[in-house]
Amino acid sequence: MKIFKSVLLLLLAPLVFTACKKDRPETELPLPTITNLEIGSGNNGQGIIGRDFHLDMDVTAGDKINTVQVMISQKKGITYPAPWSFELTWTEFKGVRNTNVHKHFTIPKEASSGEYDFIIKVADENGSVLEQMHSIKLVTAESLPVNPQMYSLMLEKMDKGFVYIFNRGFMLGDDKGYSKNEKLRAYVDISEVKGDGIMYNFLVKKSAGHLPESVDKIDFSKVIITDMREHAGVTATNTFTNYVGLPNFSPKEFQIGASVENNISSNAIGGDKAWTNGEYYFGVVYTNNTYNMSAHYYIPLTIKGF
Repeated sequence: MKIFKSVLLLLLAPLVFTACKKDRPETELPLPTITNLEIGSGNNGQGIIGRDFHLDMDVTAGDKINTVQVMISQKKGITYPAPWSFELTWTEFKGVRNTNVHKHFTIPKEASSGEYDFIIKVADENGSVLEQMHSIKLVTAESLPVNPQMYSLMLEKMDKGFVYIFNRGFMLGDDKGYSKNEKLRAYVDISEVKGDGIMYNFLVKKSAGHLPESVDKIDFSKVIITDMREHAGVTATNTFTNYVGLPNFSPKEFQIGASVENNISSNAIGGDKAWTNGEYYFGVVYTNNTYNMSAHYYIPLTIKGF
């Protein structure tokens, strides 16, 4: 009898173990998350064919990031001139728990205008995958009501010459910056704009890690405003400048080491943006408020004498 009971227990044991395994709930792997997502310039959800495309987002992994991928694919139910898709994968974030993904890439010229699915995939090292689908519109530059671009930029060191000229580079040899009390003046032209728009010129410390691409992203506690100009109600597409209409067609001067900014509010220069020796950027950021499109440009400079 004892032998029979022992054999019976041995036969039942695997069944009991299997049942326990089935009753035990599977552990769900934590998914990555995406916040502060911006698709297109000013988060306008638009890409210009053959031009630079802006993507920015904060990614937090469930465990650690493996890959970040974006895909542009044709929507179901829409007829396109020809099959087309686009895909990019970035591995540089592998092993990181959380990071900012700020990317610029060109929309291929082979793309056709129209509505597309914009898919973001974040693969985690724990095996989980986050996938988000958004809609974007691809357009040609010719079809846009405005197409703001840097047309001309000449950064002058008064009484010395031009430090930098757009499309030509630095002009004064090894002199690639400013010293305390020297005066800066920047001539800026933004092409193909109308409606309402605003432009800021500023200096920002490289260590601040702050290079905004639209006016609404400027952190005014980190930048030193050297000039600001606006336009309003412009009906025909034109070039906007910061010097036409001013005396002698000359933009505002700004002295390195000044105590206040060249802004409407004339804010004091202190705190995080207090003058120091070191590496800076001179930035131009323009945003067309009517059509939610922006342009930006940055020049690395050295500031000394403090």
